[in-house]
Amino acid sequence: MILSKDTMQIVHEQNVVPFRNRVKELATKIGMSLVNQTKLITAASELVRNMLKYANGGKILLEIISNNGRTGVRLTFMDEGPGIADVQQAMRDGFSTGKSLGLGLPGAKRLVNEFDIKSKPGEGTTVTITHWKNGR
Repeated sequence: MILSKDTMQIVHEQNVVPFRNRVKELATKIGMSLVNQTKLITAASELVRNMLKYANGGKILLEIISNNGRTGVRLTFMDEGPGIADVQQAMRDGFSTGKSLGLGLPGAKRLVNEFDIKSKPGEGTTVTITHWKNGR
């Protein structure tokens, strides 16, 4: 069940801090611990930076959700960039097309409870992450 829903456009680096603040606001609103807030915000920061770097921005859906007595924050990052040709390869530690450490996608996945990625070359990428209030 979706308890709240909001969207943010990310088109410039200047959009990142307000986005991070909004994620913190949602996590605080549901009573998420500081440790879990930090994990969620870190994963979200990595994904929003990837969206800016590889797709020149996109849209993020921010939701507070409830399921089986659990409450969490779900973030869906949607872009219309070049897409990822090999998602499996992109999810491997150390893989990078952007001369970085290659920890972005796999690192973000390790920080949250649920992680889903869909991508089509030439059409864009959608990454959905969920972190539950109690981290499970």
